[in-house]
Amino acid sequence: MHNNNKSNKMKKILFSLVSLGLLSSSLMAEMLNGWEISGDIRAGWVQYDYKNKPLNIDANGDIVPTNPNTNKGHIDSQGIYTMPKLSISSPKSNPIRAKLTLAGATDFGINDEKYESRTFVFDPNKRESFIILQEAYLSYEDKENKLLIGREELATPMIDTDDYYMLANSFELAYYKNSSIENLNLTAGYFYKMAGVWDSATDGTKFHSMSDASFIDSDDKQKIGNKGIYFAALEYNDNKHHNLQVWNYYGQDMYNTLFIQYDYTSSLGDFNYDIGAQLINFKEVGYLATAEASTKIDYTLYSARFDGDFSNGIEFATGISKYTNGEGQGATLGAFGGYAYFANGMIFHFFEAGSLQNAASYKAQIAYNFSKVGIDNLSLAYRYTYFNLDSSHSQNANGIAQSAMALNGIRLSYGSKKGVYFTGTYEHVDLDNEPNTFSLRLIGGYKF
Repeated sequence: MHNNNKSNKMKKILFSLVSLGLLSSSLMAEMLNGWEISGDIRAGWVQYDYKNKPLNIDANGDIVPTNPNTNKGHIDSQGIYTMPKLSISSPKSNPIRAKLTLAGATDFGINDEKYESRTFVFDPNKRESFIILQEAYLSYEDKENKLLIGREELATPMIDTDDYYMLANSFELAYYKNSSIENLNLTAGYFYKMAGVWDSATDGTKFHSMSDASFIDSDDKQKIGNKGIYFAALEYNDNKHHNLQVWNYYGQDMYNTLFIQYDYTSSLGDFNYDIGAQLINFKEVGYLATAEASTKIDYTLYSARFDGDFSNGIEFATGISKYTNGEGQGATLGAFGGYAYFANGMIFHFFEAGSLQNAASYKAQIAYNFSKVGIDNLSLAYRYTYFNLDSSHSQNANGIAQSAMALNGIRLSYGSKKGVYFTGTYEHVDLDNEPNTFSLRLIGGYKF
């Protein structure tokens, strides 16, 4: 169970963070001569039903499922959490900038610990409240250059903050970005560590090396040691129709990820549309490319999309993806918070099936933007995603073949960059030869 002394101490600290943010945001900014105080008071209920209740907690503190072969041994999980976050950043008018962000998470001792194996908020082994220095960086910025070193919630296609859940991912990194050529951005840098419970294979409440946070086999991680990821990017946008992104991520002794995406955007009367094509290639390098390694990664994901919206508030999104017949999907997809995929679900994306080797997926979404009837920042969406699985590769824990997985999701969203926000998401999964599952996320808060 939770340690009472730690829990009480955590409550005091978290309440202090919330109080400080609410009472001082404008006053402190004025006193600090242009420095900005910002924050996010977030709370949420999450529930994942795998038709596999927790049996008990063993001597090692691990939560034991009723049936280890049902839905990959994933255990029914649920909980309510509060995540305060407070930042202070230097004036934007200065070329040399700095930022500090303190964040935390607690359940105030309310949740049943047996149901916290997959709520993805606490360390899954300790299941305790925590505080983390989420951001701490120095940067130099002018109209054409940006140089940054430290901890930052950086968003890129395949390594991302993924701030749609309880707490964003953050990274220890260094990078340089140049925009001196019109319509072109060039970026290069290095990710060394990350923190993020949802998107890290290790304890995401602390910063761990990128290799340790990866989804590759634990034996390979030990052989590799603490390694990072180099990256370089080219982004072209003519601010009219054409947008091209090319990103390459080289994970030392892990795998290389090449991401290429092109979008053509235009309009026909009151109809705006986006036609996109995408290629993502994953290839083992260094130690993982040797015969000694147990993790095998060598495949490509091809995707296309057609999205659009009308002036009456109706929006739609479609996508199709094809995985080549190579290994490594489980070791790469969703790693480090990158979910830049055209045909995925709203919550359960791909990790429920036995394997996505040689699979294809199809997405169709319809949404309504309520700003057209006078309610700004409110939208409602329904999404259907179908995975055509290759049954020769995808099997459940009992070795029974799986040929299809269907996901039905609905999402209600409200909010903008400041003020009150809320996102409620429900998704149901029907996977061959497994009990149906569902997930529910009700997450909201106030940003200042």
